[in-house]
Amino acid sequence: MELQRMVLVVCCVLSLSAAEGVIKLPDNETFPALILFGDSIIDTGTNNYVANTLVTCDFPPYGRDFMGGTPTGRFSNGKVPSDFLGTPRSQPSDLLNGVNFASGGTGYDPLTAHLVSVVSLPEQLEQFKKYSENLKGNFGESKTNFILSKGLVLVVSSSNDIANTYFATGARKLQYDIPSYTDMLVQTASSFVKELYESGLRRIGVFGAPPLGCLPFLRTLFGGLQRICVEEINMASKLFNSKLSSELQNLNQSLPQAKVDLKLMTEDAAAQEP
Repeated sequence: MELQRMVLVVCCVLSLSAAEGVIKLPDNETFPALILFGDSIIDTGTNNYVANTLVTCDFPPYGRDFMGGTPTGRFSNGKVPSDFLGTPRSQPSDLLNGVNFASGGTGYDPLTAHLVSVVSLPEQLEQFKKYSENLKGNFGESKTNFILSKGLVLVVSSSNDIANTYFATGARKLQYDIPSYTDMLVQTASSFVKELYESGLRRIGVFGAPPLGCLPFLRTLFGGLQRICVEEINMASKLFNSKLSSELQNLNQSLPQAKVDLKLMTEDAAAQEP
């Protein structure tokens, strides 16, 4: 139930639909491609191919409600949000429609991906650069520049940093308090967006952190016998989102022709039992 509700929230926030390789938004605005970076919320199977990772879901009951009822590497019993934004294809020409680089378990903090051996955001960016070169080699520089500058980019990260690396494991608590840790996350997110911009991408949606203190496993760890939502963790999410919003506004002003937006998830996305 938890991820199903999150799917609904993500889709409502974006108001996206996919048809014939074009992502359509309100006011007849279209995007020729969808390019995704981030974590398990949008990962459609990347970790199936990551050796020695500690974060996998290629076993039952994952996938029981997906087509065929078998695990696919999605962190869900069915679809994940990225499935609602486009239709998977396998032809070479489908590179023009975009790529999903997301890897479940990753985050802005370099330690987050390292702890569980998944594809970090810098590694996802390197994969994107190879994809970009592949586009140029197959379709030419002009077509590639059009795809990158007009395509829609979504970055979904930060949940694993706050929920796992900081609170659940305490791996960063000796180095940072919550204000300084969220500062570090925001600066890393900002640097990542700048690198996307320098790589030719212009339309970028960055997701904030949901109210992570209402995640079932954190309520179990820190919510007492009643398993209530943990206000300290929710406040960390809010603080991160507030700082991220300000930083993205600065980027919009400093990066010519860039459109960088913050997308937020609601409490319903985190409060449901799995």
